[in-house]
Amino acid sequence: MNLKPIDSPEHLDLAAAWLAREEDSQWLQPRNARQAVTPAWLKIVIQRGGDVLRLFTTDKNEAPIGVVGLSEVDRDFRTARIWVLVGDKSFHARGYATRAASRMLTFAFQELGLHAVNTWIVEGNPSVRIAKRLNFRLIGRQRECHYIDGKVYDRLWFDLLDSEHREV
Repeated sequence: MNLKPIDSPEHLDLAAAWLAREEDSQWLQPRNARQAVTPAWLKIVIQRGGDVLRLFTTDKNEAPIGVVGLSEVDRDFRTARIWVLVGDKSFHARGYATRAASRMLTFAFQELGLHAVNTWIVEGNPSVRIAKRLNFRLIGRQRECHYIDGKVYDRLWFDLLDSEHREV
């Protein structure tokens, strides 16, 4: 598996298309939820430096299959929030999201010098298993704050310290 920078128009188009899909975006929260996810918007987000995004591939193919990101990267407090999205659904539930997130965590802790990374997952989303596999600890619940198709859900909050990370 490789993590690739989103550094070409083709990569920007692909990542923006995945992030804009309703079936995927309903589980995420872009920084500005009112802003349409377009390649131009994504390029600006990446250039501002508060977000680090990478495409990830399979072991055998260099074609991207998903996006993993660190948002709200704060180098003063040494924190960030991680998220992952398998864009090519033929690779869903095969361990790629877990491995991509694990590699991004290694990058966050070793290259960026972060100390703590957090994430939230909508209650009922199977991605909770990814957080548990990566040693994240449940730290709280934000009640009734996430809406999907008019139904309200809680967000489960997790965190991981650099000393707790082991790449899978």
